[in-house]
Amino acid sequence: MDPKTRRLKLACYSVNITMAAVGNLSPILFLTFRSLYGISYSLLGLLVLINFTTQLIIDLIFSFFSHRFDIPKTVKAIPVIAFAGFLVYALVPHFLPDISYVGIAVGTVIFSAAAGLGEVLISPVIAAIPCDDPDREMSRLHSVYAWGSVGVIVLSTVFILIFGGEHWLWLALIFSLIPLTSAFLFAGSEIPAMDTPQKASGALRLLKNKGVWLCVIAIFLGGAAECTMAQWSSGYIEQALGIPKVWGDFMGVALFSVTLGIGRTLYAKFGKNIESILLLGAIGASVCYLIAALSPFSAIGLVACALTGFCTSMLWPGNLVVASGRYPDGGVFIYAMMAAGGDLGASVAPQLVGVITDSAMSSSFVSQLSKNLSLAPEQLAMKLGMLFGMLFPLAAIFVFIRLRAGKCEK
Repeated sequence: MDPKTRRLKLACYSVNITMAAVGNLSPILFLTFRSLYGISYSLLGLLVLINFTTQLIIDLIFSFFSHRFDIPKTVKAIPVIAFAGFLVYALVPHFLPDISYVGIAVGTVIFSAAAGLGEVLISPVIAAIPCDDPDREMSRLHSVYAWGSVGVIVLSTVFILIFGGEHWLWLALIFSLIPLTSAFLFAGSEIPAMDTPQKASGALRLLKNKGVWLCVIAIFLGGAAECTMAQWSSGYIEQALGIPKVWGDFMGVALFSVTLGIGRTLYAKFGKNIESILLLGAIGASVCYLIAALSPFSAIGLVACALTGFCTSMLWPGNLVVASGRYPDGGVFIYAMMAAGGDLGASVAPQLVGVITDSAMSSSFVSQLSKNLSLAPEQLAMKLGMLFGMLFPLAAIFVFIRLRAGKCEK
């Protein structure tokens, strides 16, 4: 591999690490923000919605208007935007504590926009680099995100444990060095040419293809299966399985990310037959959700939560591989549509699980049933929420069967 190509790949990998920081930093700091600035739980939860909504808007913009952007310049602007977002996020609450939430929210919008651009553009950049096995290269790129999440979670937890939450400013500034590094790497790199529909009508033509929508549904369900467990595992392990919070954080979020990274790394090294891998992953994830919800043994439930990461590891990058392979002329449009589908699944599914859990907790039938089963009402409600979460990988099985059979129209 020549030095310029290696530099470009490192730049793309570092953008994915930035995206991991964007997705994981705020939830880790929720309690810190509440204690330091008195921010309500509702406003803290809104930060997650702001993150996903901003990324989804970027996805949709690029779905229809990618032809109006200078793609190479936009790619190189991603880390600059992310760096600016981290600065606003960290510095406004420090210097202007009276509007701390405004600063955190505005910073979230800015670096979430960068993450949305990265989600749409970094995968096609990697796909455009000539290589022997593009499927494995895509898996390697997404494995970097998973390992980046592990690093962000562990570093943040250890930092707060040692220095205290009141010094979170420095943690955010440390993470701002990642996009700064990306900007430096991109500065000396040449972005390869990427196809885009020449006008909005080209995008509309692809939208009329039923096969495109089947691929979008597939990544919606894959993103839902992955992110529901990623967001709920810590709380589920603590409340439903009765394991202390500190272990819920490490064994839930961190161990899930570890198995996610292992799955993607293994595919990057040995993987082939992506349609079969998608089907097996959906079946495995369905079984893991079922065991996590119904197992009477905490240790088995914990292992099931962690192994869900392994089973869902290829459901996002693998669907990108399938869609880009079936519709090579779609270029950036296909990646934008797939990113929109994945983000929608990642945001809608965990919220639905929350709604189901809340509804179950207020149900007199569930309250009575919990007594009969010798469970606390909250425990049973969370188990029912986890059972509902199983519906996403279960539905994905049938979509992947159709994809594997080659019935996705080209």
